Parts: sequence; structure tokens; C-alpha cells
Amino acid sequence: MRMSDFVVREAIAPALAAASKEGVIREMVENLRRAGYFKTSEPEDIVKAILKRELLGSTGIGRGVAIPHAKHASVDRLIGAVAVSKPGVGFDSLDGEPVHVFVMLISPNDRPGDHLRALENVSRCLRDDSFVKALRNAPDGDGIWNLLADENPG
Repeated sequence: MRMSDFVVREAIAPALAAASKEGVIREMVENLRRAGYFKTSEPEDIVKAILKRELLGSTGIGRGVAIPHAKHASVDRLIGAVAVSKPGVGFDSLDGEPVHVFVMLISPNDRPGDHLRALENVSRCLRDDSFVKALRNAPDGDGIWNLLADENPG
């Protein structure tokens, strides 16, 4: 499973406007909503589900990376979004550093295997410092998409 299998190209944000954890989550969910990837027009429930997951422990895994995620009934397949913040956002990361690269995953409640495989894939890719650096330096959404489509880190 590659990130390009589930990341919604139209929901890639090469320059996040948000400056807070909740703001990042809201902006990324809104990008997915605008791309037409929810059964309902109520993204607030998804934001709440992701924030609830964050209460269990930050998905800011360190080294400038976070993988906010949740399972939610409003999606019928695994979807994802990628966003980059040039200045970085405080995200309660394990290493205390700001986060620059965000990969959001939302999966159906009844597909835990897909959710785990996607988390494994994303975390493996984001452990590759050169891949993360390339994402951070991508000039636009197309540049990020091309990196995801060509991913072969490590």
C-alpha cells in the first residue's frame, strides 16, 4: 500500500494556514470535505474523533512529523490528506519540536486492517529523513503528489 493509494490529491495542502493543533486538524478535514470525500456534510464529527484520538496520546511522532488519524462512519474507504507547514506547528510532539509534515488518515469503523496497514506505511515513509525533507521542500501540491506516487523510502 502506497500513500498515493489513499491520499486525496485534491486535499494536499502545501502551505497550511493553521497555527494550532486543532486548527491543523480542522483545515485538513475541511480540505477533504471540499474534495467531496465525506458521505455527510458534517466534518465536525470527524474533527472531534481526531481530537479525541489525540487525547490518548499525541500523534506528533517527532522529527517534525504528525499522523493525526481516526476511524469514522462517514467514510466508506480509507482516505488521507497531506499538509506541510513551513513555520511548523506546536502539536504536543513526543520530542517537543514543532511539526512541519502532517499525514491525516480517516478510515471506516469496519476496516481496522486497512487503518493499521496505512499507519505502518506512513510511519515507515516518514522515518526516512530525506523523504520528509523532500515533502517539506516540495514547491506545490503537485510536487507533494509526485513524491507520494514515487515513494520508495529507505
